[in-house]
Amino acid sequence: MKLIGLPNIPFIQPGDDLAELMVRAIQQMGLILTYHDIVVIAQKIVSKAEGCLVRLSEVTPSPQAIELAKITGKAAQYVEVVLWDTVAVIRARPNLLLVEHKLGFISANAGIDQSNVGTEPDMVLRLPHDPDASARSIRQRLIELTGAKPPVLIIDSHGRPWRLGTVGVVIGLSGLAPVQDLRGTADLFARKLQHTDVGFADQIAAAASLVMGQAAEGCPIVIVRGLPFTPDEQAKAADVLRPQEMDLFR
Repeated sequence: MKLIGLPNIPFIQPGDDLAELMVRAIQQMGLILTYHDIVVIAQKIVSKAEGCLVRLSEVTPSPQAIELAKITGKAAQYVEVVLWDTVAVIRARPNLLLVEHKLGFISANAGIDQSNVGTEPDMVLRLPHDPDASARSIRQRLIELTGAKPPVLIIDSHGRPWRLGTVGVVIGLSGLAPVQDLRGTADLFARKLQHTDVGFADQIAAAASLVMGQAAEGCPIVIVRGLPFTPDEQAKAADVLRPQEMDLFR
């Protein structure tokens, strides 16, 4: 398996055609995109291309945002934007606002970010409204441009309970099964596995994140080549979320 980072991706502006920029970068490297590749894209450039930018100076905080701002020490306008994409506040304390996002996952600040957004100090970036739809749209555009329709993953960096450090996780996908069910598969000693589900898409996201980096690397797209996968045109990123009735900690 190879992880191929695409260089020369320009700073993304609202309305940019990510698939076209990707194909151009692939061609500059002398590569040909195939159906057997997997395209992994950082959420940030998808959000930028879709215009998910918010200027905090134009935001009026609600009473709830003002109260949470007092608890967390975060700007009330910033907290208000977080609440736009929040179903429930899980934890609030100094320097921490943990929420359940409208997309179903638990994350700090609902994924609202300011790093690598631009030079304006009061600009923040929301996640795409529908990352699965974004992934499908990019796949469709890729087939128009190249004839190939590889699976597309849109990923973000999330923290994890009980462990330090963020890792890449999938928040939008199209074209592959995100979870591998290995129950019934024999181990080395012919003992059948009983409880083994593998977070396949999240493993890809974590691996691609190593190539993308987290700071000034400027590599928001990675091509995964040579990794077998199960195609699934009906799959969605929510398939990786544990149902609440099976969640022992909420």
